[in-house]
Amino acid sequence: MNTLLLDRTTWDLLPDASGNMAVATGSYAICQNVASAIRVFAGECYYNTGIGLPYRQHILARTQAAPVFRLQAEQAASAVAGVAAARCVLTGLGANRQLSGAIVVSTTSGDVQHVGF
Repeated sequence: MNTLLLDRTTWDLLPDASGNMAVATGSYAICQNVASAIRVFAGECYYNTGIGLPYRQHILARTQAAPVFRLQAEQAASAVAGVAAARCVLTGLGANRQLSGAIVVSTTSGDVQHVGF
């Protein structure tokens, strides 16, 4: 599985050494796609408005139980091609109300990776 490589800080496209669009492959590509799936707001994707987490409707500025968010994140991650299983681990809620954690991803090739947020 291949996907366009994104900059980890800006989440923008990157060029390769030849000036072409850089491509991510293997487990890294799967993890990057999981991170993208978790970042997408429901209805945001123009060509597939059925994907994404309901940030506006149920998560941001709302009181939502942590188990519900974990389930939503796991479902979004599990829908990514190449993911055999996904488990969301929440590690904290900062003073600025920023939620942190990771998705533990098992790929269909047997790799286990952590995708932080």
